[in-house]
Amino acid sequence: MEVRTHATTCLNPNPGLGSHRFERFSSWKSLKRAIASIVHIALSFKNNEKTCHGWHRCESSFTPDILTQAENVIIRCVQREAYKVEIACLENEKAIPKQSSFKRLNPVLEDGLLRIGGRLEQSILLSSEKHPLIIPGHKYIATLINHYHEKVNHQGRIFTDGAIRTGGFWIVGAKRRINGILNKCITCRKQRGKTAEQKMADLPPDRISMEPPFTNVGLDVFGPWNVSARRTRGGHAFIKRWAVIFTCLSVRAIHIELIESMDTSSFINALRRFFAIRGPAKIIRSDCGTNFTGACKELNILAVSTKDTSMTKYLSEEGCKWIFNPPHSSHMGGAWERMIGLARRILDSMLPQISSSHLTHKMLSTLMAEVCAIVNARPLVSISTDPESPLLLTPAMILSQKVCTQSTPLGPFEGADLYRKQWKRVQYLASLFWERWRREYIASLQPRKKWQDNKPNIKEGDLVLLKDNQVKRNEWPMALVTKAIVDSDGKVRKLELKVTKNGTAKTFLRPITEVILLMS
Repeated sequence: MEVRTHATTCLNPNPGLGSHRFERFSSWKSLKRAIASIVHIALSFKNNEKTCHGWHRCESSFTPDILTQAENVIIRCVQREAYKVEIACLENEKAIPKQSSFKRLNPVLEDGLLRIGGRLEQSILLSSEKHPLIIPGHKYIATLINHYHEKVNHQGRIFTDGAIRTGGFWIVGAKRRINGILNKCITCRKQRGKTAEQKMADLPPDRISMEPPFTNVGLDVFGPWNVSARRTRGGHAFIKRWAVIFTCLSVRAIHIELIESMDTSSFINALRRFFAIRGPAKIIRSDCGTNFTGACKELNILAVSTKDTSMTKYLSEEGCKWIFNPPHSSHMGGAWERMIGLARRILDSMLPQISSSHLTHKMLSTLMAEVCAIVNARPLVSISTDPESPLLLTPAMILSQKVCTQSTPLGPFEGADLYRKQWKRVQYLASLFWERWRREYIASLQPRKKWQDNKPNIKEGDLVLLKDNQVKRNEWPMALVTKAIVDSDGKVRKLELKVTKNGTAKTFLRPITEVILLMS
């Protein structure tokens, strides 16, 4: 048996390091150390020392000269690939092409490296600042940008670009490239990132349905106010009162009921009074207040949670269902939050006229009734100057069938006139309201005031920063998206998040406006 040696020679069609290999390194320092190792091995073949000779892994630290030489090797490799034509022209002492991206910088070739010639030769600046190295704005220079970005402690593009220039580098297209890298920086997103947004959703059917008033309502609680309960020897004893506002989602009318406390029992009594006066409702929308969720369970009303849209309970005797918005999503209840703002503004002008010792429960109840009358008499659309349409489109037009207050007409009337055509008058006013409501008010809801652009959906498995107004931004927890709830239009506006703190995992339901995307 004969053993022969067999040698195989491989020809590399692309001689050189290849800048595509630089993308495998996570930092500029690790890339320099790797190239410095190659330079050290190449230099070791020239010396005859036994400790460092040939292919080996040297444990000793690299000298600054070797690190500088490794840096020049990296820059030379990048320049030779990106600017072959320009380097060839300068080596042959020819003019570089006019379409070159840095012709106006008067580039020069020094020790095989492209540098900026410029007009600062006579200045007292350092040589690296007068003639910085030219680097193409390709994606494999991300490690260099990240190095100087971390050096200035994540202080933005201008600081990063200044540090790069001070380091002796001139990146072609630096603004665009640095912005692209900084937008992906997780630390910068934690400190200055904006919350997620998505295109505004379409209006739900209960906002644009032509059903009787208060068939679909949104409710919330606001207050409190201190009212005088009784006189004492030392003065007055005060107790607190809150108000529950019921907003009709279609005609935008309101109804206010006072409650004595924020518990479930007081709210159920207010809800029963509302049903007795305005009739039963089909859909109730609110936030996830404990008094609301408790009343939903006590009354056995069908609960439709935004966390899980499956039916969890049967219809109650009232025949309505309750839809809860996610926590920290007041913008999803803007229909009734806006009415609370109007009611507060009216009360702010009424209450200063009454002394705090004279404000009783009955007086506050009267003020709330007056607030309802004022809000329900507001125009729903802009007032027209057309003399042929003098009537205003207001919620009171459909609630009370009274478009204006008229004086009593003079003349004799018979009892039969009271019933002759009364039904036609009522029917005419109702038809007039719904016709103008459909033609004028619904048309005003067509445009989107904000959130007009489509944004990429946050997906399951993404890493986000959960907003918490109770602590500083540096203490906001990171969360993992466990479920992305998709709306009917294919957009994600609600998320189920998992937050782990001190070894304990908790699940939260939040809108996308309360999170900042860190990593997708």
